[in-house]
Amino acid sequence: MRSRSNSGVRLDGYARLVQRTILCHQNPVTGLLSASTDHKDAWVRDNVYSILAVWGLGMAYRKNADRDEDKAKAYELEQNVVKLMRGLLQCMMRQVDKVEKFKCTQSTKDCLHAKYNSATCATVVGDDQWGHLQVDATSLYLLFLAQMTASGLRIIFTLDEVTFIQNLVFYIEAAYKVADYGIWERGDKTNQGIPELNASSVGMAKAALEAIDELDLFGAHGGHKSVIHVLPDEVEHCQSILYSMLPRASTSKEIDAGLLSIISYPAFAVEDLNLVNVTKSEIISKLQGRYGCCRFLRDGYKTPREDPSRLHYDPAELKLFENIECEWPVFWTYFLIDGVFNEDKIQVQEYREALEGILIREKNGIVLMPELYAVPPEKVDEEYENPHSVDRVPVGKLPHLWGQSLYVLSCLLAEGFLAAGEVDPLNRRFSTGLKPDVVVQVTVLAESNQIKSLLQDHGINVQSIADIHPLRVQPARILSNLYTMLGRNKNMKLSGRPHRHIGVLGTSKLYVIRNQIFAFTPQFTDQHHFYLALDNQMIVEMLKIELAYLTSCWRMTGRPTLTFPISHTMLVDDGTDIHPAVLATIRKLEDGYFGGARVKIGKLSEFLTTSFHTHLSFLDPDCDVKLFDDPNGGRSSPDSEYGGYSADFYEKESQDELDQYINDVLQSTALKSYLPPTSKTANQPPVFSANHSTEEILSIMAKTKGLEVPAVSMSLPTKVLNTHRKSLNLVDNPHFFETKDRGNVLRLSKDARGDLDCRKLVEQLKECPTLHDQADILYILHILKGADWDTELDGQYGVTVHCLLNELYRKAGLNQEWGLIRYISGILKKRVEVLAEACTDLLSHHKQLTVGLPPEPREKIITAPLPPEELIDLIYEASGQDISIAVLTQEIIMYLAMYVRSQPSLFVEMLRLRIGLIIQVMATELARSLKCSGEEASESLMNLSPFDMKNLLHHILSGKEFGVERSLRPGDSSSSSPSISIHEMGHSGATKTERSGITKLKSEMKQFFHEGRSMSSSMFATMRSSTPSSPTSASPAGSSGDTSWGDRKGQWLRRRRLDGAINRVPVGFYEKVWKILQKCHGLSIDGYVLPSSTTREMTPCEIKFAVHVESVLNHVPQPEYRQLLVEAILVLTFLSDIEVNSIGGIICVDRIVHMANDLFLQELKSFGAAGSILEKDVATGICHFFYDSAPSGAYGTMTYLTKAIIIYLHDFLPSTGCAMQ
Repeated sequence: MRSRSNSGVRLDGYARLVQRTILCHQNPVTGLLSASTDHKDAWVRDNVYSILAVWGLGMAYRKNADRDEDKAKAYELEQNVVKLMRGLLQCMMRQVDKVEKFKCTQSTKDCLHAKYNSATCATVVGDDQWGHLQVDATSLYLLFLAQMTASGLRIIFTLDEVTFIQNLVFYIEAAYKVADYGIWERGDKTNQGIPELNASSVGMAKAALEAIDELDLFGAHGGHKSVIHVLPDEVEHCQSILYSMLPRASTSKEIDAGLLSIISYPAFAVEDLNLVNVTKSEIISKLQGRYGCCRFLRDGYKTPREDPSRLHYDPAELKLFENIECEWPVFWTYFLIDGVFNEDKIQVQEYREALEGILIREKNGIVLMPELYAVPPEKVDEEYENPHSVDRVPVGKLPHLWGQSLYVLSCLLAEGFLAAGEVDPLNRRFSTGLKPDVVVQVTVLAESNQIKSLLQDHGINVQSIADIHPLRVQPARILSNLYTMLGRNKNMKLSGRPHRHIGVLGTSKLYVIRNQIFAFTPQFTDQHHFYLALDNQMIVEMLKIELAYLTSCWRMTGRPTLTFPISHTMLVDDGTDIHPAVLATIRKLEDGYFGGARVKIGKLSEFLTTSFHTHLSFLDPDCDVKLFDDPNGGRSSPDSEYGGYSADFYEKESQDELDQYINDVLQSTALKSYLPPTSKTANQPPVFSANHSTEEILSIMAKTKGLEVPAVSMSLPTKVLNTHRKSLNLVDNPHFFETKDRGNVLRLSKDARGDLDCRKLVEQLKECPTLHDQADILYILHILKGADWDTELDGQYGVTVHCLLNELYRKAGLNQEWGLIRYISGILKKRVEVLAEACTDLLSHHKQLTVGLPPEPREKIITAPLPPEELIDLIYEASGQDISIAVLTQEIIMYLAMYVRSQPSLFVEMLRLRIGLIIQVMATELARSLKCSGEEASESLMNLSPFDMKNLLHHILSGKEFGVERSLRPGDSSSSSPSISIHEMGHSGATKTERSGITKLKSEMKQFFHEGRSMSSSMFATMRSSTPSSPTSASPAGSSGDTSWGDRKGQWLRRRRLDGAINRVPVGFYEKVWKILQKCHGLSIDGYVLPSSTTREMTPCEIKFAVHVESVLNHVPQPEYRQLLVEAILVLTFLSDIEVNSIGGIICVDRIVHMANDLFLQELKSFGAAGSILEKDVATGICHFFYDSAPSGAYGTMTYLTKAIIIYLHDFLPSTGCAMQ
């Protein structure tokens, strides 16, 4: 018999260790591992981690086999792994109904369980008796299922199991917006069962999705039916949310050692090396001790001060756990494995030695890893005084299987039995490596031959959709519909992928469906959902954003291919030429660079070899997917108005089932024309004269509904829908519901009973001079008769109000009348296709949203993702039923989400985005720049094109100066207001038309309404001569003579108003507030108290603390006053650095601001100032001029606030004169 080699002997030693510490707990029937001898439950996460040692040992035996017995040993160990993975699969498949429900509800009640009975695979506790929702556990299972399959194990046996795994992919796909209980099963660290968004869950889900994408679950023996498909956009969502969170772990945990599993082995989810290192050093500096790492700060688990009889903590009790948190040795195994992967020998050595010191050795030579080390109860006070000085004792499970397994795995790796690539066959460890530059391939396609020849006139040669046959092009919504077939399974009652929008990464691949190659146009070019795609400049802008996004986020082999269709809406108004913005874009694309992205323009056929292809094999005829098995025949959403690209279709006879299906989705509502053209006869009196108010229309509608409406001037009750374009004023007056004009009486025909005659109204549609009037009539019909009322226009049946409104919407789109488009969108309750996703994006980046105008009962706060229907209802409710505001709110949420993805730096130190205030500020800014009344400004705002609206929002967020320019187009009488464009200001004060790419018609007359604004912060120099630095009251001719200060305000008031409205605070503000609260009993702000007890629950860098401070500040309705309070608190925080233990009881911040204001006024009077300069703001009593002072400088607000604080806190400050300078 041959002698055993040295390595063989050492391997046998590890085999004995694994057998005695891990495999002895494996159930012979189910294969599951129970937590310990007395604990029979099997946790999903612990089971996966605990079997890794067995998997690694099996591979080590196979590789270092001295004898045949070693190969047998390897096989035996591998089968133990397969048995466990299949046992977990059994547990989850028994809960298949939950997987199906969770795809839609994402509720904690409908999720897979976190632990099962190790003997029977049954559940052990009820749905609501445990924090079951742990996305990271399910993700970890999928990640290792992929890794083990890639290493050669066969775990999945049947196609039913494959579809179940595909549905698990849908289950974790939405991890970026699912608040769960996380890796420690507690959710929020107060341990009160509150789920929160956890970085460890999002990261693990991202890793699992990337690992299992395009993987054949049958390994080398499979075919196309056993391949798993993942949509790349979902992965990217997870990635961007992860980046916005790290190094924070969640809202209540500023750092968590569990993040080690996602920045290193096993997930390697973070691709930015700096972020990995920052997170790692945060963990080492804040959590590492002498026996391992704490899980997170103020973790009470198994500490001597924890009361084991209570399930939950009292929030203020968390402070008791500070500095005595238990230390877990398992985290050192992560650092050890990380050292092996990074080839950092020093790190490996350091952690191996550290681990040797804390492992527990039994008499028979078996080494055990304890769960955690705790401070002995009698030494707690000593540890409080000198953290990390006391010797701790091992507590909890022995061995802790998860830690034991990772310890064995780390030893096998460190001693060279396994190479890094063997435990990571899918090469996740290279995620931080350098990526090659991405070149985006762009194919421009003309929708028709007419457009193709128009482009040829400009010397641009493109193919039309018909030319590229046999390649096919379809809009993105077809792909969304096709993907709903993925993962369907009748036997298990699984419905497939939920109908979700497909992003630009998904549409930049080519798809092979039933042996035909399909390209899909991106979602932003699809006009049937929302009006953004009707604005050509907006389309160009979205193209720029999407190309930049592709450049930074493309991870697949091959190059992304973006198909850009030129449709009839991209022509100028009369259809004789291509829109200049679109032409300029095509020219720029030909240069090879566009918006910072490298592009290559060409024909689709030239790109076939360099693109990434996905085979949608689940649509093959031999798969059991029926395209038409649902009763509604797979129709798309009811408001789809435009068909697809008709040139793409073959002759009807040759159509197979797939073509019929696509045709069916596209044709579900093809538009027909019924509306009469607007009448041009001059002698017809208009139906609604220009100064008709909503009120009159509404009083007529109210009468028909039997409501009594007095004829005197009144403010409208919110119950009656108030939406008309004339009544909106966002600036002068926060109540939307007051109207000003009472003009001539409406000429509306009554029938015999004096009610409105709706049939006559229908006839009047033909006499309307403008589209606006047609919209008004249709709106009245919509209110009185409902959307489905048949107007029987021109004697045709089936012409419903909804149908006519849709057609009017399209006409308004062609004329680019944005005010009208928004108005009709509101009547039709159109919604942004991706509104819920946009909202979720903002929330996941830790921004809260409010909709509606403050104060709070009307302003609605959104803190968690909502389903689309609920979100829309909430927006309409908060908008006081003003449909234009409701539509604008959606539009702004959409733009904010675009910016939070592409320019996250704009949102630094902003926690809550208040959409109502932002809309108000936009209107105020227009009123200021155009020197017009609030009503005019509000109307101008509604008439801005989406592109200009987005620019205006960007300027407000970034604090750049901007100019507004009106352009009156001659002969454009149909448009109700002059068009306005927004420009960035150069240093000289000239508007940079070229830079914003706005090319207007040469024939336009331009009027500039712009005042150069180059005030420096030393504007106080002018104070002594008692003339205000702001422009004197130049009241516009139209408005009343007594212009308020609001029309001539200066730079700083405006700056404070903007910052207050978007809730921007100075960097590090919240941490400073935390320090101040440690030294006083609380801060009183506008009557609300921020108590110091919050610091007992929350740590300084916690998002939860920041949100808490924010919610107190948000009670202040005036944005500029809120900003002064923030400045006052900031000056206060300088005190936290002085050696003073206490600065008194509750500090009243309002009092400090008012004292500073009084000091300011005294000084002004001493300079002889009088009259309008001393004017005070009625609501707050603060001098307008104080609002408009720069913060710094001898006469700055900070100076007066500091003086006020010294007077206010006089008794507590040190007596030496130099303490406060």
